[in-house]
Amino acid sequence: MRVRGAAVAAVVALPFLLGAASGTPGVGADPVLRFADPDIVESSGLVVVDGLVVTVNDSGDSGRVFAVDPATGDTVGVTSWSPDPVDVEALAPAGPGHVWVADTGDNRHVRDSVEVLRVPVGRGDRSVEPASYELRYPDGPHDAEALVRHPLTGRLFVISKGVFSGRVYAAPLRLRADRPNALVAVGEAPGMVTDATFLPAGGGVVVRTYTSAHLAAYPSWEPVSSWDLPDQDQGEGLALDGRDLLISTEGARSEVLRVLLPAEARATDRQSAAWTALRWVAAARGTPL
Repeated sequence: MRVRGAAVAAVVALPFLLGAASGTPGVGADPVLRFADPDIVESSGLVVVDGLVVTVNDSGDSGRVFAVDPATGDTVGVTSWSPDPVDVEALAPAGPGHVWVADTGDNRHVRDSVEVLRVPVGRGDRSVEPASYELRYPDGPHDAEALVRHPLTGRLFVISKGVFSGRVYAAPLRLRADRPNALVAVGEAPGMVTDATFLPAGGGVVVRTYTSAHLAAYPSWEPVSSWDLPDQDQGEGLALDGRDLLISTEGARSEVLRVLLPAEARATDRQSAAWTALRWVAAARGTPL
């Protein structure tokens, strides 16, 4: 959804509700690539899969995702499917060679249910019939532009986009294709969330708005800190690339930027049970992390 001008600036300047810590200073950014494909005009979702940067256009496009070579900015593969989605807004990792596509946009709050699709991606063009799963909120329709997948359990979470605040909804661990899957509210989120990503150990989640990033601990979803992001015209994409973040914006030939994760984000992620277990294993082997 396009929202511009002073109203946006006022809204996204509000702190993360429920007691977020004051924002840390904004971090610098390095250009990674510029999308060369004229068909990529509204990059909304972003994810890194097998060394490729994968993106999807905002609402109004046909069912397709683009795999982009980060060295050149050229599209090296397009995966297409039909029928056309209602309003695709986000991507999430779905294992090697695949992404989750979130058809979760609902600006007018009229959809009885939304949908996620597991789509193969990579080099080369292909048409597919992806597995699709219907999701239903427990409290009526919501607009949502963020989908995240826990790196260890694989559970999906949808984060709604509210003006002053949003909510986090958990999908069932095992999705059913033959009936609607009931979402469960599990946490709160900032207002105007446009994308999100889990951190590598699964102990933290970074969500972005048009102008800032917010760190939440997992599984509590309690806010930890926030910081400014580099200026972008319509910042809607966020992805994890190794130990860094990639951010993207809508617009023709738009640029993808790399930003460093603050130390506090890495520290929060390492508090996860999974990371603690990894450290015990590494220490037993004589190679502490």
